[in-house]
Amino acid sequence: MTQYSMIIDLQKCVGCGACALACKAENNTELRNNGQTHNWADFVHITTGTFPNTKYQTLPVLCNHCSDPACAKNCPTEPKAIFKTADGITMVNNERCVGCRSCQDDCPYSMEEVLKDGAYGEYSVISYNSDNIPVHGFYRDGKELIPGCTSSGIDTARVLRATPPHRTKYDHPDYEDVREESVVEKCTFCDHRLKNGELPACVEACPSGARVFGDIDHKNSEVSKLLEKHKSFVLMPEKGTKPNVFYVRDYSVTA
Repeated sequence: MTQYSMIIDLQKCVGCGACALACKAENNTELRNNGQTHNWADFVHITTGTFPNTKYQTLPVLCNHCSDPACAKNCPTEPKAIFKTADGITMVNNERCVGCRSCQDDCPYSMEEVLKDGAYGEYSVISYNSDNIPVHGFYRDGKELIPGCTSSGIDTARVLRATPPHRTKYDHPDYEDVREESVVEKCTFCDHRLKNGELPACVEACPSGARVFGDIDHKNSEVSKLLEKHKSFVLMPEKGTKPNVFYVRDYSVTA
């Protein structure tokens, strides 16, 4: 048995965003001209207490790849579009997905649920492609990012003789290499990289080594050793989904 899991060491994580940028570059997650974005790797920034007794926390969030995922239970397709792989990854099959979005409704790990505050956006964990935009709108925009200083997106595309990112070039049975409309998508633990013996892009990019990935069912794996060494927690354990993203230690202390 294999159960891939991720441990995030909050004492090492400083919220630099390298993991989110690496994820977006690896998976070409959507960035629209209206400012909306799909981030499979995201952050919750939390400040609690009253000055001077305050505490700040950066909490990276992603799909928890639950052992008992609520998102998959009510998926209406057969076979299910959202399912568990033999490696314990919660996966979405593009061809079987009908865009009903029931998985989004059932997933307890939206930003609102985690924060108990709806001001942080909708469904950070599972995204929905409402429009067929395989190419980021930025690369069709002729406006300079900094007038008189930088090139525009369309200038960059002309130099490259391509309109990036045109496709993800996944070699994967469940994810198409060109983004499809009217389907849901989410973190895959970079399954296409795992099959080539590589780590997820977010893990590889983290400059402080805050993210550790491996097989939690292997007692000698680094993730198993870290969970044995440190007290850990998961998000919303009361939901009974058995998340496989664990958090250890803490970044800041009460001042």
